[in-house]
This record gives sequence, structure tokens and C-alpha cells, in this order.
Amino acid sequence: MLSRLEERLKKIEQNQLGILLGQGLIGLEKESLRVTPAGGIAQSAHPEALGAPLTHPYITTDYSEALTEFITPPLQQRDAVLEFLRDAQKFVYDRLEGDEILWATSMPCVVEGGCTIPIARYGSSNAGLMKTVYRRGLGHRYGRVMQVIAGVHFNYSLPEAFWPGYQTLEGGKGDLQGFISEAYFGLIRNLQRFGWLVPYLFGASPAICKSFLGGRPSSLKSFDEFTYYQPYATSLRMGDIGYQNSKEQGTGVKVCYDCLDAYLETLGRAVETPCPIYQTIGVEVDGRYEQLNANILQIENEYYSTVRPKQIPDGMEKPILALRRRGVRYIELRSLDVNAFDPLGIDQPQIRFLEAFLLLCLLLESPAINVFEQKEIDRNEGAAAHRGRDPRLFLQRNGREIRLRDWALEIFDAMLPICELLDADSADQPYQQALSSLRERVIDPNLTPSAQMLAQMREQGEPFFGFAQRMSQQHNDYFRQQRLSAEREALFRQAAATSWQRQREIEAQPQAPFGQYLADYFIQ
Repeated sequence: MLSRLEERLKKIEQNQLGILLGQGLIGLEKESLRVTPAGGIAQSAHPEALGAPLTHPYITTDYSEALTEFITPPLQQRDAVLEFLRDAQKFVYDRLEGDEILWATSMPCVVEGGCTIPIARYGSSNAGLMKTVYRRGLGHRYGRVMQVIAGVHFNYSLPEAFWPGYQTLEGGKGDLQGFISEAYFGLIRNLQRFGWLVPYLFGASPAICKSFLGGRPSSLKSFDEFTYYQPYATSLRMGDIGYQNSKEQGTGVKVCYDCLDAYLETLGRAVETPCPIYQTIGVEVDGRYEQLNANILQIENEYYSTVRPKQIPDGMEKPILALRRRGVRYIELRSLDVNAFDPLGIDQPQIRFLEAFLLLCLLLESPAINVFEQKEIDRNEGAAAHRGRDPRLFLQRNGREIRLRDWALEIFDAMLPICELLDADSADQPYQQALSSLRERVIDPNLTPSAQMLAQMREQGEPFFGFAQRMSQQHNDYFRQQRLSAEREALFRQAAATSWQRQREIEAQPQAPFGQYLADYFIQ
């Protein structure tokens, strides 16, 4: 596999495609809970001054009214992505009501039961009601508490100019978009194989507040009176307690990543197949919709995965149809915890590393994943989340055991020539610097964010809540000291005003009965 990688990189460099590798588009989506000073989930509505969540392109909500989501446009300049994310958060901080702050960690703290988590609202239109009902259904299926776990999504695509030349190098012929989709699915399969490395390097949820489990018994250990943890955990968010389609496994449906057609067929089957468990909830109950349908998945986005192939839907077009009609446009990596040690939630070395990591996944050979390898992938992901820093931890690879550290160092070695290519026109070599600094986390697990978090909790004598509250306040102080440029202030003000205008226009249009609206949507 590595010889094939070296061959590809050599051809890319010889044909002047190397410069295009560094011109891909990167976008970020970051979730943050609005909380009270005491750490409880805010009960207030999404502030009106921020705009309409239904139609705002940059500032919206995820599951809850209190779960703010920041979305950057896809940008080529890596620094500009973080600057936009910083400015969007600054705009929100300036408009938080009362003493509310944004929570600094992926895991929430003071959770007083699911009934205290307000589901996001999107207005009176059918499109807005559909979003709310979908969330209501998620609450019934998985519990509301699971839905307010925050994360960071990393969106990535190679430049369009790269693909024709790369197709020629690979000896491909025919439909270019078909070749692109095939290449992205190869990336996805390799990302599943090596994806355990992401929570190891960047996991920042080794502990949770006991209130998160609502008194349910747990195999987690007690850190103190208020905190559960695992001694070697990296990302409990990505482990057994996180949001998973656990009931989906009992139906015999598993999404296949062999190719685009297989993915669409298996995902579509899950969206269309009734589930007896969810039928007991009901769909329209006493005149109120409790879920969109009683199928295994209400819509495609309900399927939990660490990575998704994405295409931008046209209006209310189903995502599965957008992919079928126009192929894969970009990749969404979803396994990143919020970086509690950075006010932005993600930093520049992470971005550089992830870009090079995704390119490695693209350029390595990527055979189909059989049932035995899928079991290894699932086991490795769980093991890295719960025991990633354990020096005794071995992962499974092709039926054999390999120490996590040894496999990680192999991946870092394979990434080096990619980073050198990306650094070709840069004197300060940011990609190689990021690779070198993160390599230290592989050599010394105590340098990982998860280990640093637990170390600070021990040094300060504080529960997870105390750590998260302290970091949240530090981030609050950071953003209060920031200043928005006049241009960026105007951009966000205009986006807020336009979003409300657009929502009013949608609501002013004739609305079919909601049941008919859903039937028309799903029959596409």
C-alpha cells in the first residue's frame, strides 16, 4: 500500500498537481451549548438578534434552542476559516442574554432530565415544523440528553481543478463525477480504518458529570462525588454513552460504503423500512406529530457515522437524491470533540493535520470493507475512545493485534511526504510542524487533551463541572476582549436581518396540511 502511495505522490508532483492538493476547501461546523452561570442548560429562546435559525447560513441551532451551531463557508485560506469561526462566536457572545455563556466542552454538565432541554424551534412553516418534529422524534428514540452533546465537524473537498488530472494519472476514463465519488468513497473507507486516531489525538471528553446519566447505573469509574470517568479514556462522546443508532443494529440494516450506489441503497432502505420499536411511539398522536415517521431512520441525517459523503441539496431535495443526481461534493468528518483548551473549539494544527490525514486516506489503496474488518473497525473505535491512552491497548488489523502507538506512528510516517508536498511553497512548513507536534502525543499520551484535562482536574481538585465552568469563563473573557471589524459586524447583522426576512417569506407562502407536506417530501 505504501509503495502505491509513493508512486501516486511522485506522479502528482511530476504533473504539477501538488499545488492543487493544498487548494482544497475547508469548512467548520461547531456546536456550543448556551448555559446559565450555574452550568444549567439555558431555557431561553435562541436570541432574536442572532437571526432566524431556519434560514441563517452561519449561525443556527442544532437539536436544542440552547445548542448554538456556528457554520463557516468553505474557504481555501486555512487562517480565514478560523477567523470566520472566531468572529461568528464573537458576534454571538455580544448578544447573549443575561449572564449566559457558551459551554467549553463537548459534554454538558448540569442536566436536570431531558424534559428541561428545549427542542429547537424554526417557525410556523412546514419546513420549520419538519425540523422541530424530527428533533422531537430523536428525543423519543435516543433521549434528549444525548442530543445536546456538542462536537466539531470538519468539511473538506479537493479543488475541482485537481480531479481531471488525477483521473488521467489513475488511468480512469468516462464520467468525471463518477470517478470523484468513487475516490471520495475510498477516502471514507480508509477514514473508517484509521479513524480511531482522531479521538486519540483530539478527544477531550474523558469525564462526564454524573447528572448526564440521570442516575442510571454505569460501568464508568467515579472520579469524585460528581464525576464519572475512565482512566485512559480519550472521547467518551465517541464511546458507548454517546449518540449511537444502537437499536438500528437489531434490524439487520447496516449502511455500506463499497460505492455510492451501495451507500444510497442501504441508507435508503433504512429510511423506508418500518421499525416496530418506533411504531409504538406513534407518528401523529392526539393531533401532534411526535416523529416524522416510524421507520428505522426518520431521515438520512439520523444515521450516526463518523464521516458522511455530502452533496448540497436543492431546496427541500432529499440528501439521498442530491447524492444520486450530482454525486459526492465534499466529506464531513464528525468525530471531533470540541477542543476545550482553545476558545474557538479547534486550532490551526488540528486543521493542518486533518487535511493531510484525509489526503492520506484518499491516496492509499482502499479495498472494500468485509464483515470481519467492519467488526475490527467498530472494536478499534470503541477501544480508542474508552482506553486510547492505555499503553497495554492493542488494536485489531487484518486479524492480528497491533499496539495503538505503533500503528499511529506508521500513519504519521506515511503522512510526512504529503505534508512535505503541502509545505512546498511555505517557508515555515505549517503542515510538517503540525505533524511533528502531534506526533509527540503519540509518543507521550500525557500530552493528549484528554490526559491534560484529567491532570488539571486532579491538580485543581475540581470535578468535571468545575473544569468545564472554568474553561467556559476563560473563553467568555477571551471573546469579550475581541473586536469585530466593521465589515464583519455588518456581514453578520445583514445575515441576521436577511434570515428573518427569508423566514417571513417562507411562512407567507401557502402551506399544505403538514401530513401532505411530509408525504410529498418522502415520495421524492
